Amino acid sequence: MNLSKFKFQEIPLFETLEFKQRSTKYCFIPIVYNEGERFRTQLRRMSKRAGLADIIVAARESDDGCVDPDFLKQHGVRTLLLTKAKGGATAIRMGFWYALEQGYEGFVLSDGHNKDGVEALPDYLQKLDEGWDFIQGTRFCLGGVEKNTPLLRKWGIRWIMAPLLWIGGGFWYTDGTNGFRAYSRRLLEDPRVEPFRECFSHFNIQYFLSYIAPKLKYRVVEIPVSRVYPDSGQVPTKVVGFRQNFMAFWEMVRTVFGKYDAPRRP
Repeated sequence: MNLSKFKFQEIPLFETLEFKQRSTKYCFIPIVYNEGERFRTQLRRMSKRAGLADIIVAARESDDGCVDPDFLKQHGVRTLLLTKAKGGATAIRMGFWYALEQGYEGFVLSDGHNKDGVEALPDYLQKLDEGWDFIQGTRFCLGGVEKNTPLLRKWGIRWIMAPLLWIGGGFWYTDGTNGFRAYSRRLLEDPRVEPFRECFSHFNIQYFLSYIAPKLKYRVVEIPVSRVYPDSGQVPTKVVGFRQNFMAFWEMVRTVFGKYDAPRRP
């Protein structure tokens, strides 16, 4: 499909391994980087719903075998995308580009660390069918499930990130940094969005889409999901330590004050 409508087409170099043809209207895109057995466990759960939405794995080049092609094929994955470029948002740009090019009408994203209740996939697809443009999963609303969420993270999500996104975009998210979410094609194709810009590399593309969707009057809704951290051991997250947490906060601030707004077209 022709993507020339995007003024910015700053896509990382990536390798595409297609295992089968497109078979669904929507796709499910887990973002993966050295998630080990956590992702393999998640994929086993996801594969039970592979008939509902094609699975497209967007991976920064991992060295722990978690995206072994044979394993992916055995568990219903349609396509593996691999890039050496750094940054989670870079992998998301890669996934979006491929999915748009393939003609999908909606995209469900999740992290690849097995914290998310991927069983909620049908709920996202139903909301896309109903015409919602941005569907945010939340563990903190009625029906949501959260377990072992680090206290500082919970506090930051509820009382720092939520007010910032409300100030910038006008929607109060109860779990605005949760990576389990879905987008419509029309939102990403809006010329006021322009998601394929190199400025989106680490956390900011998801912040930006959370901020810009309600600001542009697209239909935004939250749905209950589960996010469960393990009872013991290292917390599976890429945001670790003061520096990473401050970077996430600072990128949110820059986002809601318009730093990443798309340049006006002539």
